[in-house]
Amino acid sequence: MKNVIIIITTIFIFLILYFLQVNFFNWFTIAGISPNLFVILVLFLGLFAGKRVGVPMGIFLGILLDFFASKKIGISAIMLGIIGIIAGVLDKNFSKDSRMTIILMTILSTAIYEVGIYILNYIIVSTNIEIILFVKILLIEAIYNAILTVILYPILQKAGYYIEEVFRGKQILTRYY
Repeated sequence: MKNVIIIITTIFIFLILYFLQVNFFNWFTIAGISPNLFVILVLFLGLFAGKRVGVPMGIFLGILLDFFASKKIGISAIMLGIIGIIAGVLDKNFSKDSRMTIILMTILSTAIYEVGIYILNYIIVSTNIEIILFVKILLIEAIYNAILTVILYPILQKAGYYIEEVFRGKQILTRYY
């Protein structure tokens, strides 16, 4: 029952983040670039709930994101699903307690997401390749996401450990022994 409540809460949080992304962060851009809150959400879901939750939620939230904001359905879904996989892999190899590790995970996830979106848009939509502009966008967005992760880390960590307890239960201790 708690699993269903957490999933419904995650969808509600997604809608709040979508509202913030579209309305609030349009006022607070850096060089016209806003952060990608959805990468942070799926990264934390994958880190704390595991790949079994991170991947399906990443795909579902990506489909919702594509439905709300994109011309092509599925591009964000693919990339957010990949972020869910990567988060599950990073969870097994790195600690979630270190802020520096979380910042590096956020930067890596943002870079993978943006490169994947760029490549898929090039393949599917046939957009022009503008490497310098893309690198500028990637660097600013990764730094912006890292700053937001540092600010939101205490809240995300507390919520994350609760989610981890619900989804993984006693499996947590078996990893360390």
